[in-house]
Amino acid sequence: MSVFDDPGLFGRLWAAGYDDGGTNPDPTPAVDFLADLADGGPVLELAIGTGRVALPLAERGLAVHGVEASEEMLAQLRAKPGGDRIPVVVADMADVPVVGEFRLAYLVFNTLFNLVDAERQADCFRNVARVLSPGGAFVIETFVPDPRSFDSDEQVQVRAVTEDSATIRLHRYDRPAQRFIRQTITFDADGVHLKPFAMRYAWPHQIDEMAQQAGLRLTERYADWHRRPFTADSPSHISVYRAE
Repeated sequence: MSVFDDPGLFGRLWAAGYDDGGTNPDPTPAVDFLADLADGGPVLELAIGTGRVALPLAERGLAVHGVEASEEMLAQLRAKPGGDRIPVVVADMADVPVVGEFRLAYLVFNTLFNLVDAERQADCFRNVARVLSPGGAFVIETFVPDPRSFDSDEQVQVRAVTEDSATIRLHRYDRPAQRFIRQTITFDADGVHLKPFAMRYAWPHQIDEMAQQAGLRLTERYADWHRRPFTADSPSHISVYRAE
């Protein structure tokens, strides 16, 4: 199945080492921010993954629910202390197949962009709006696209080189569609290993439009989880949308 058609592909390929990766940020600032907004819960995490955010929120006494497309990611969550007590629906996060009302829903670490077409991103907002309680919050964290980072249609990066293996990463951009496909390729004694990945990126004003069309209004925007001011030079944003 194509990387553009399989919502569980990322989890199947990356779940085993997901929590060990050096690129995963410390979730504590996100947990602090979300706990402040939760208003006692219940809360919903889309693409709950291995529970890096959900479990600390549950430890603070909040009733956390999740949606996750990957059985492999869910297995990592279930293996952690308390992971078996969080109800999770295995499904495409854009469908939000849960029964609300939730005081808070959130989608962090650029995961909105894992929905690789604009229609599915819009579906996600509409379905979240359906399960939020009046005044409930939907929190999004994404990077702000920088055209300088994809000024060529194709890119090759060397990720790691040892005596036993080499890993390269290739990107190919479709700028009119605001999409890219990434392939991480490792060569070692066991052969060639492929880990494809795709995203459909969007600028903050485009995300605001999707939220508005779903009946959600932007109430706060920050540059990071520490609530630093968002500016034209901010590489990422934390946006809070409220149900009417």
